[in-house]
Amino acid sequence: MDNAELLKELRIGRHQREEHGGAGARWPWIAAAVVVVLLVGAAGWFWLGQRALPVQVAQAVPISADSEAGAVLQATGYVTARRQATVSAQITGTLTAVLIEEGDHVARGQVLARLDDSAWKAGLATARAQAAAAQALVAQYQAQLRQNRQDQQRLHTLAARGLVSKQAAEQARTLVDSTRAQLAAQQKQAAAAAAQAVQAQVNFDYTVVRAPFAGVVTTKDAQVGEIISPLSAGGGFTRTGVGTIVDMDSLEVDVDVNEAYIGRVKPDMPAEAVLDAYPDWKIPAHVIAIVPTADRGKATIKVRVALEKKDARIVPDMGVRVSFLEQAPKAADRAPPQGVLVPATAIVPRDGHSVVFVLDGERVRQHTVTPATQTYGDLRLLPAGVKAGDSVVISPPADLHDGTRIERTP
Repeated sequence: MDNAELLKELRIGRHQREEHGGAGARWPWIAAAVVVVLLVGAAGWFWLGQRALPVQVAQAVPISADSEAGAVLQATGYVTARRQATVSAQITGTLTAVLIEEGDHVARGQVLARLDDSAWKAGLATARAQAAAAQALVAQYQAQLRQNRQDQQRLHTLAARGLVSKQAAEQARTLVDSTRAQLAAQQKQAAAAAAQAVQAQVNFDYTVVRAPFAGVVTTKDAQVGEIISPLSAGGGFTRTGVGTIVDMDSLEVDVDVNEAYIGRVKPDMPAEAVLDAYPDWKIPAHVIAIVPTADRGKATIKVRVALEKKDARIVPDMGVRVSFLEQAPKAADRAPPQGVLVPATAIVPRDGHSVVFVLDGERVRQHTVTPATQTYGDLRLLPAGVKAGDSVVISPPADLHDGTRIERTP
């Protein structure tokens, strides 16, 4: 092959130039599509990173250094009254006086309210009059019976002497028997009339509402002029109670203990109660009884706890935390615990470590913690890593990480 043929082979045709030129024109469009995809991915990643994650939070609470050392279990509950009553009248009537206010201390038998007694007073007077009339007839029949007996004796003597007929003596005896029967019937009627008078007196006494026991008035439920009845009637216009009285000496604590830890609680076990309203006040207590039934929904068992000290600051429905204590160890044998209590569900594993997520404004910060071995019901002791008052996330989701924005949910 000579040089001319070699040059001919190396020459580029027009169709080949067009193919190479078309491919080069498509490269800018491909690069632009890649850039758009990257921008969309970055925007999505940025949006997901800024989206607030809904979570539930709880506050870390301090643990008492002196009393909690001997606690084998902690549980929360409420102060309840074993003896309380909504006082009402036993008859229906209109209130003419209400003599109580919330917070009043009342003694047993003290008058709390009065009803309109005009009708009941008239009924009592009528019943007493009927009883008196029935008793008067009894006296009349008794006198008649005495007279008939004397007549019978005289006629019997005269008949024995033959001065009167035997028939007259028999008639006298029959009259005595008849009068005796009439007297017995009238005595029954007199007893019934007396019973009706007693009933009328009882109904009249019901117009005065009295305290069934000594206590404190917690609610005043009716006013003067309202109708009160022991039954719910009148389409909501009739009151069924004057007020509620609580015997403050019967206050105790009802706590719900997780059924997984109920084996640690025993009757007469020493305990210590701390009211939410007075966190620095520790009240000696002990277990009264473990109620032998479980709450299926909450998986808890109710425990009754007696308060060994009574105080005016303790009122029904107060929140309280109870520490069930073992025999108190010596201070030299055991150092008091330090740290805070958080829900056990707030502690989750991350990368082989136990962590909690603490709120920092609208975001969370991951804190590595080492929970203590002591358990306090549904709470765990964290000696370090979290301070009292910090808000921690309950049951953190798997996509929750350090710095994630959160939104609190009820």
